[in-house]
Amino acid sequence: MTIDPQLVELLSVMPEDLFVGDAATARATIDAGIGLLPVMTELARVEDRTIPGAVDALPARIYRPSEQPDLPVTVFFHGGGFVIGGLNSHDALARRIARHAECVVISVDYRLAPEHPFPAATEDAFAAYRWVLDNAAELGADPARIALAGDSAGATLSATTCLLARDHGLPQPALQMLWYPATGVEDTVSRAENAHAPLLTAASIAWFMSHYFGGREFDEMGPYAQIGTIEDLSGLAPAHVVLAGYDPLRDEGADYAERLRAAGNTVECELFEDMVHGFMSFVDLIPRCEECASGSFAALHKALHP
Repeated sequence: MTIDPQLVELLSVMPEDLFVGDAATARATIDAGIGLLPVMTELARVEDRTIPGAVDALPARIYRPSEQPDLPVTVFFHGGGFVIGGLNSHDALARRIARHAECVVISVDYRLAPEHPFPAATEDAFAAYRWVLDNAAELGADPARIALAGDSAGATLSATTCLLARDHGLPQPALQMLWYPATGVEDTVSRAENAHAPLLTAASIAWFMSHYFGGREFDEMGPYAQIGTIEDLSGLAPAHVVLAGYDPLRDEGADYAERLRAAGNTVECELFEDMVHGFMSFVDLIPRCEECASGSFAALHKALHP
């Protein structure tokens, strides 16, 4: 199966070789493009604030689909290889989550590398989840119905936060929504097969990892740096894993889903053969991307509105 034709057309106008220079240049290029996109999903209220991080306060954006009290909450971590991305880059996706899952969304702007290498993002994600557990009621939300969601690096942070919550004795979320996660398993068919795939190539993965890990080896940094190799995956939240056919991370995401299932967790896994890494960012622009997103939005709604 080939990549969806409309997606191919959109990708053809995107800049090439974006992830070869410094992080600041890549961020500026992406921010300039995002500024041209209209807001497609109107909500009752969207507000910016700060929440406590592991070290300093973190910018966060709170999305409310309605003023109804005691709505469930989704804590959302954006993608971007732990180097790029932020509240604005994933505003459209956060709005869609709020609308389709009928929940408050708290989008967290965790610290980025190379200024803040591993484990800064992991620590901030866990701190944000801990804060939401303790303060959901202050937000007018239901502390008993909290989900974690993220795409790419954000999916990795969601999965890692579930592991950290288990290991620190905190409650698991109602669902971990993992859109094409990176797990650190490098020797896969899809990494070789999609080394030159759109949006995420082998070279761009190396660029992200060099910024995030600073040349350190995985075994120097502990298990949370490479969650795909953690032996004990028991006692974790139900997972919904979404994969793209033309994605270097496809196989490691599939393997992680299977290992979660084998450890006794509830897992649903979707693979869209005609999609590329990052396709959830185009749900407002490409009908096929919106179609592929529908199952995960429905799963999130079901988990939060049992």
